[in-house]
Amino acid sequence: MQAKSGIVSRSVSSVSSSRSGSFFARLLAILSVAVTIVMVDSVNAEAEAANPKYAGIVVDAKTGNVLYSENADRLQYPASLTKMMTLYMAFEALEQGRIRLDTPVPFSAHAAAQAPTKLGVRAGGTITVEQGILGLVTLSANDAATALGEMLGGGSEDRFAQMMTAKAHALGMTRTTYRNANGLPNTAQMTTARDQARLGIALRQHFPQYYGYFSTRTFKFGSRTIRSHNRLVGSVRGVDGIKTGYTRAAGFNLVSSVQVDGKSIVGVVMGGASTPARDAQMRNLIASYLPKASSRGGSSALIAQAAPAPDIIETPAPVQPKKAQQQVAQQQVAKTITAAQPPVSAAAADLSLPHKGPLPDARYQVAETEVAYAETAARKSDNPLVAQPMPAPTKVKTMTFKQQASVAVPTPAPAYMPPEQGDTSVDAVTTASTTPSPTLAASTSNGPTGWVVQVGVSPSRQMAMDLLESARSKGGKALASAKPFAVAYVAGGDQLYRARFGGFDDQRDAVNACKALKKAGIKCWAAAQ
Repeated sequence: MQAKSGIVSRSVSSVSSSRSGSFFARLLAILSVAVTIVMVDSVNAEAEAANPKYAGIVVDAKTGNVLYSENADRLQYPASLTKMMTLYMAFEALEQGRIRLDTPVPFSAHAAAQAPTKLGVRAGGTITVEQGILGLVTLSANDAATALGEMLGGGSEDRFAQMMTAKAHALGMTRTTYRNANGLPNTAQMTTARDQARLGIALRQHFPQYYGYFSTRTFKFGSRTIRSHNRLVGSVRGVDGIKTGYTRAAGFNLVSSVQVDGKSIVGVVMGGASTPARDAQMRNLIASYLPKASSRGGSSALIAQAAPAPDIIETPAPVQPKKAQQQVAQQQVAKTITAAQPPVSAAAADLSLPHKGPLPDARYQVAETEVAYAETAARKSDNPLVAQPMPAPTKVKTMTFKQQASVAVPTPAPAYMPPEQGDTSVDAVTTASTTPSPTLAASTSNGPTGWVVQVGVSPSRQMAMDLLESARSKGGKALASAKPFAVAYVAGGDQLYRARFGGFDDQRDAVNACKALKKAGIKCWAAAQ
């Protein structure tokens, strides 16, 4: 019996030792995987920071303090981050009772024809407003965004884009310009990381009753179950939204909101090299700067809620003598100065450019106006990672800017490519451009004298020439003898290019050419050079 007892004892000990060894082996395996993930994230984050297209910012959503900033004021393409403003406009309409969650949203042929990703609703079909919202926050559906924009813009996406731009400027997003409701490629549709951080905070603060949609992880549409493109929601503690975006020209964009342990931040990553690198950089920013955020504050809104944007009515730009233009400009200045503006909290000065400030020149131009403005000095950050000081002029100065007219800048034809390595978390849309013909030789001088036709403004010479190539292919005989050229100029520290056709003998030829472009869907204007 003693021998048997000893055998049993040794057997139990052997089993116990075996289980213990197995446990430690599993623990080491788990730790190894965790260390590997951390190392990969670290490598991805470092690579992303070295990416020349990269821009990022982290803002304390309670105080408005900028905790981290790199290239935050550089103009970038928003891609599907555009849909954040489309949703802001939809939430505002819901709050004001102009629409309901069950209001039907009709799909025009234009909306149904938008490039993927999309819900795939046919022309003449409808969805509800709530389905549209869910389609935007999960699938980033381009067709649903256009349909919502057309409904809110009175049937016109162009008009809705003007309303979006006006709303952006009213919120203090002074360097943002919208041309469509979904973010598909358009060289005139620009923003900055700082402006997107401001919009993210505004969505949370102004519409808490609707903000919860951004944390939606799955959405049932017909027989389809649509999963969110935002992989940080549900995988990073405290992340409750907001939006991803991708086009080839924009890179991989992400805005993330984090609320945990009484602290709150909004981070923006733009121009990412890939989905993993973008997400890793955002995780790194959250881990680094959430502990530095304040647990106090938040008693008042950082972003003043502006009044609803008025409808914008398209009117042709008349050709007037310079003296008459100056008289009109003076009247417009008086209206601008006397117009009531919503207040901006003191903390908001740290977040971005002043509420009432200069408008960016990177868009369609028609008439010049002088407006005096004063910029609020931005608080210097103690953060050593701030690569560049935030612009903080304090003197009152006069700046010449040019008012915006209704323009639909021609967009490059979309091309498609499969998502990277089976990744379905990005918009599968890329920009495609054609090689300019030898006759399209750009000029950085003032170009031909006489009458010219301008079709848009671009941030690079090549983009301006692409616009001209596209416009010429649609202009037909009216542009057969026209001379395309790009005029370089500097606005707000950025070099931009006006895309123009010259060589017209008189005003009539220029106007006729512009009419031909308008019939082809290209907005333009004629003027004496």
